[in-house]
Amino acid sequence: MVIFPKAKINLGLRITARRPDGFHDIETVFYPVGLCDILELAVNGDGEGRDVFTISGIRLDQDQDKNLVIKAIERVKELYSLPPLRIHLHKMIPAGAGLGGGSSDAAHALKTMNRIFELALSAQELKNLALELGSDCPFFIDCQPAYATGRGEKLKLVDPVLEGLHILLVNPGIAVSTKEAYMNCIPSTSAVSLSELIHYPVAEWKSHIFNDFENTVFERYPQIGIIKRVLYNHGALYSSMSGSGSTVYGIFANRPAIPAILKDYVIYNGIL
Repeated sequence: MVIFPKAKINLGLRITARRPDGFHDIETVFYPVGLCDILELAVNGDGEGRDVFTISGIRLDQDQDKNLVIKAIERVKELYSLPPLRIHLHKMIPAGAGLGGGSSDAAHALKTMNRIFELALSAQELKNLALELGSDCPFFIDCQPAYATGRGEKLKLVDPVLEGLHILLVNPGIAVSTKEAYMNCIPSTSAVSLSELIHYPVAEWKSHIFNDFENTVFERYPQIGIIKRVLYNHGALYSSMSGSGSTVYGIFANRPAIPAILKDYVIYNGIL
């Protein structure tokens, strides 16, 4: 079975509290975008008696056994006696880019195994398993626009407020440490929820919807902040860094021309 795990962006990201368990409470809106990986899962019938995992596309700087797809498959196999699998992952979503690519791959692996082997796991049961793999993994089980709180696992579906608009994803190839980004953020709260703010006209978001990671990340990596400024200068209704970076997106009313200065960094230009 071949599936296409989508990337996500964050519409606003607030760090609201540090938790005793070492995690942080956040407030954000996860929004799926068309950029996707390609994941193929099939029963391995070649008699080897073991899972075979291969990767192509964007190079990942990690051992295969640390890939979240493998962790997802191993977790399900702890619960069920299943045959060996042949897994191929073609990466098109950059890793460590604030787009949730690894989390999406893992969540879609869970969903696909549930379907292939008729495990009859409910959406909530899949989300519980997904949370063991990553804080944003549960979002990708439904993969619909959602207001997220807690670690990112408490989800409430929201209207597809960007439907029909155009998006440009720009990634400068900088690996931003999520752990370091969190360490440099001071938790805060706001009187108005992001679930309300996203219903403002998109052109007004610039004054109301913010990513708490931007100040510290832009200070350390000025070129990421420059990307945001360039997108606004070329007509973006709204622009923001996604997650802890380094991807920056711009929302446009019409399909944008790619600024020459960003030509080598654009990874997706599509419709929401």
